Amino acid sequence: MTSILVTNDDGYDAPGLLALAEAMRGLGAVQVCAPAINQSASGHKITLFQDIAYTRESIGDGIPALAVGGSPADCIALSLLGLVDGAPDIVVSGINRGENMGQDLTYSGTVTAALEAAIHGLPAVAFSLARPDADSLCHYRVAALVAPAIVKMILKQGLPPYTILNVNVPPVEQLEDLRGIRLTRQGVRIYRDRLVDVAAGVLRVEGEPPTANTDEIGTDVWAVHRGFVSVTPVHLDMTAHRFMANLEAWDMQLPRC
Repeated sequence: MTSILVTNDDGYDAPGLLALAEAMRGLGAVQVCAPAINQSASGHKITLFQDIAYTRESIGDGIPALAVGGSPADCIALSLLGLVDGAPDIVVSGINRGENMGQDLTYSGTVTAALEAAIHGLPAVAFSLARPDADSLCHYRVAALVAPAIVKMILKQGLPPYTILNVNVPPVEQLEDLRGIRLTRQGVRIYRDRLVDVAAGVLRVEGEPPTANTDEIGTDVWAVHRGFVSVTPVHLDMTAHRFMANLEAWDMQLPRC
């Protein structure tokens, strides 16, 4: 039977994770390993040379879950080093509360958990729900209906090494409200953060939600803004290949002694 490891960055008790874990049960045996508390925007943080606490829990109607006192990437690393029973066949991350598009990928614990799986040679996919109503579970249910079809295709077709799929689902109340699936590239997000003085020696970063150019055809933000599920292949090779020739023309040399 296919073994599926489910994680997220919102915490093991988040509604999006439960919806995703329940949806995966139709594809195989599900185990959950996720942060004990919300670790949103933790990025690809790995804990080294420090103790990491964990507890054994269950979610829903008895899905086994490990609540880890670390980052989402820690959850995957620990799992694949032997914390979970057996070796999973795929890692499925999400469903994140909020979209992960454009530069969000570098911040997102949900996406970087999938990237950690790719580092270990496992296929992985991250699911995020764009701007959900915090009090409504129907949007998560729709995203959970989308997830199995994509995971099933990954299990059948496989993914190239060091590659994941990043999936963003529009916030709709019925599956019929989705216009389809679009293969996309990363768009560009515009962040509007500002620094706030809370007290002497205490700061906070606040600001309006990020915006984006939703008219750039073919990007993740373009697709989700128009009611499509966005599927973006993401590779761990972050080399700027198109800049290599320009950089070579700089003719950088070591200084002479």
